[in-house]
Amino acid sequence: MKHTILFFCALFIGAHVLTAQQPEKYPLGDYNELTDTKPYDSNAVWDKLSSPTQLSWGSTDVRYPKLSIPKITKTTRWQTNAWKGERVNAQAVLWTKTDLSDVSVTISDLKNGSAVIPASDIRTHFVKYVMTDELSKDGTTGCGHRPDPAEWDSSIVADVLDIIDIRNVQAYTSQPIWMNIWIPSTAKQGKYTGTLTVSGTNFTAMKLQVEVNVLNHTLPEPKDWVFHLDLWQNPYSVARYYQVPLWSKEHFDAMRPVMKILANAGQKAITTTIMHKPWAGQTYDHFDSMVGRTKKIDGSWSYDYTVFDKWIEFMMNDVGIDRYIYCYTMIPWALNFDYYDQATNRVMFLEAKPGSAEYEAYWGGFLKDFAKHLRQKGWFEKTMIAMDERGEDAMQEAIKVIRKADPDFKISVAGYYHESIQSELFDLTIAFGHNFPPEVREARRKAGQISNVYTCCAEPRPNTFTFSPPAEATWLGWHAMAGDYDGYLRWAYNSWTEDPLRDTRFRTWAGGDCYLVYPGARSSIRMERLIEGIQDYEKIRILRQEFTEKGAKGKLKQLNDAVSKFSAESITPDNAAQMVTTARNILNKF
Repeated sequence: MKHTILFFCALFIGAHVLTAQQPEKYPLGDYNELTDTKPYDSNAVWDKLSSPTQLSWGSTDVRYPKLSIPKITKTTRWQTNAWKGERVNAQAVLWTKTDLSDVSVTISDLKNGSAVIPASDIRTHFVKYVMTDELSKDGTTGCGHRPDPAEWDSSIVADVLDIIDIRNVQAYTSQPIWMNIWIPSTAKQGKYTGTLTVSGTNFTAMKLQVEVNVLNHTLPEPKDWVFHLDLWQNPYSVARYYQVPLWSKEHFDAMRPVMKILANAGQKAITTTIMHKPWAGQTYDHFDSMVGRTKKIDGSWSYDYTVFDKWIEFMMNDVGIDRYIYCYTMIPWALNFDYYDQATNRVMFLEAKPGSAEYEAYWGGFLKDFAKHLRQKGWFEKTMIAMDERGEDAMQEAIKVIRKADPDFKISVAGYYHESIQSELFDLTIAFGHNFPPEVREARRKAGQISNVYTCCAEPRPNTFTFSPPAEATWLGWHAMAGDYDGYLRWAYNSWTEDPLRDTRFRTWAGGDCYLVYPGARSSIRMERLIEGIQDYEKIRILRQEFTEKGAKGKLKQLNDAVSKFSAESITPDNAAQMVTTARNILNKF
């Protein structure tokens, strides 16, 4: 199966990269987590356990604490419904008051008579812990400078889906185990059963039952999902963390498994930068320009697209993300524009505001040459000149320059709704909870344009911080469907912090805001739950079409009623899990 090959290709390459020597500052293999300073169950409490080591299915809605006995109703049987082609997740918890050595997890084939979901389509991961913090002191946002971590309430939370298959588990700890089953698209309808086994060298193996009821519906391959997923990639973070030269073969080898996870989530967009520090170096690893600009001695300009082309070709051909190219940005946070000046043999910066003659001269000539290059590569129709969270007047001036350079350029904006420019935008992505007139979204869809929703540090919920309830990531997919959006954008897929495997806190935003996956091609609870919401979006879309064609008005109303509850006003600090569970129960009845 194609999706299976992609799924495991990422993990294989990630494991291969781990063989290289790396300083402990940037671990890729096994590593030690930070110590939690929060109150936890004492050894005396642990010693009261009736059995020294216990195992049970838990919930994917819970981040189980490492140093306390999990609050769990013990069960050895896990059951779920799934479509063919769907990925489903489960979480088990192992807890012990004695040291366990060489703990490993194995999974059997899942069988339905002679039909089989092979164990090779199932992955298990030990869940590791990272340091996180909290929202603002008034609980209204994740934005705002926080240079001193000691001033923020911090704790370790479960999030990293590790790639190490065998580990020791210390006494008086809980060890979550994540299971992901990718149902073959060719699977026969019916109930499949199998066994998950946890074993080690100094304790008796323990077993849990797995039961998957495969429904008679099929989810397309991720590349064919309609949902427009746009998570911004940061190749510069990968080069720093893996300690490899930027844009070298080693750099691309390191990026491949990380970006494969994104491709398998149905990503549609390639993030590119066409100027130096488009976001003023807001991330730990700032973005450079992927295009070289040279002002020659005679005053003419030349442009070097070598890096831009290598990045695009890698993402399209090696990774499989090839729908759109987003080019940031003509309106940076700091209006300084880089170029190499032959006359002085120096890198220079031009300060120019949108609407000025200098701004038009700098960008106009480039855009004309850029359009020519994109057409030669066959990429022009895929490419958008992209801007984010800038003022309406500045965007109007930038659009004038773009249209003068080439009227056929596609333009993208992520920010707030402005009637004066919305018709100019092929992609308009609006901040969560902000106005986006329904009639405009409908007209844009008919015109073949894209209308998305995004979250960033500003939203206390729903969000994908490392302290966010995991179900909020899934909730986002339901909200996109309820709001009649084409998809979802988030500004950071892998803008890693200084020590991303251990500490997700950052100097400017709440923990986890900067990335969804970890070095070593490690996914996360947040990422997998986000994919669940995207899959739900696709399932709803498919069922709506089926019910409409068959005239099944009752089923269509029941489905639409379930979806409609996911409004921006409906979410509270603790209701995302129940909302998703209730709606999914309805979705999986059809």
